[in-house]
Amino acid sequence: MAASVRCFLRSGKNAVSALGQRGFHKSAPAAVQMMVRDALNQAMDEELERDERVFLLGEEVAQYDGAYKVSRGLWKKYGDKRIIDTPITEMGFAGIAVGAAFAGLRPICEFMTFNFSMQAIDQVINSAAKTYYMSAGLQSVPIVFRGPNGASAGVAAQHSQCFAAWYGHCPGLKVVSPWSAEDAKGLLKSAIRDNNPVVFLENELMYGVPFEMSEESQSKDFTIPFGKAKVERQGTSITLVTHSRYVSHCLDAAAVLAKEGIDCEVINLRSIRPLDVECIETSVMKTNHLVTVEGGWPQFGVGAEICARVMEGPAFNFLDSPATRVTGVDIPMPYAKILEDNSLPQIKDIIFSVKKTLNV
Repeated sequence: MAASVRCFLRSGKNAVSALGQRGFHKSAPAAVQMMVRDALNQAMDEELERDERVFLLGEEVAQYDGAYKVSRGLWKKYGDKRIIDTPITEMGFAGIAVGAAFAGLRPICEFMTFNFSMQAIDQVINSAAKTYYMSAGLQSVPIVFRGPNGASAGVAAQHSQCFAAWYGHCPGLKVVSPWSAEDAKGLLKSAIRDNNPVVFLENELMYGVPFEMSEESQSKDFTIPFGKAKVERQGTSITLVTHSRYVSHCLDAAAVLAKEGIDCEVINLRSIRPLDVECIETSVMKTNHLVTVEGGWPQFGVGAEICARVMEGPAFNFLDSPATRVTGVDIPMPYAKILEDNSLPQIKDIIFSVKKTLNV
């Protein structure tokens, strides 16, 4: 021991310098995780703070913090004038929101579910979507219609419809369908800042799902432009194009297929109208195969539009087999769980369609 101390003292400054240069192991900073509902809440909070013209209205959005707690804390922070509880009258409060947009405000109109937007579809289509055109560009309508879209669980035929194709059909609307927390925040901030009516299709079953948030997405200036799809998984064997909750299904199917040597590319559309056809075509030209996946009905659906666009464009000549659609079944949603499960695309259905398309 004494010899060791003498040796250390003899070495003097060199030993001290060496100790100073010793580094400690540094682990990577933990990624920030955020649930989809919290990302939506943060987006609205930041935009309410940024622009005093922004306000939120809808059923139970204020004192109850929202039916799905998406607006939690906003009423306490911004008060009755900017977070407004409405009666159960979608036609009425959607009309109030459109009128407020005409007057220069920037309303966020929440439907407790988009199935209820059918009560207000005249306001969404005739009053909001068409006014900018009918006024020769003099009257913009900066409004966001948002809420859960598509099937939830156990809510049967009248509460389980996907409205992506319904509203995506209409000129004058922008229609977006986020999947991840980052999608939700960036797209909602873009929607609130846009001078046109935006239909913002969330999914009830995704609200409580946590996702990692990039450092960039934590900025108050973070937005995601409309019309830009995202390749969630690179691949070379086949292209899977999907949106909302079914991005998760496609990624899970791709993981299973990868074990069998099938390398799937998964595209998260994010934006239904405008549609990022270029991203889809680029992928199809690489993989030579296409499968679309959605929860809506098959006739005149999002997948049908994608197949038509590919057929009409340069990517058609690169297809080695016909494109395949995976959709909800062409019936009203049953209530019984086993029937409900068989009415919506499952991971096994995606795997089956991929193998069928590849003829393996």
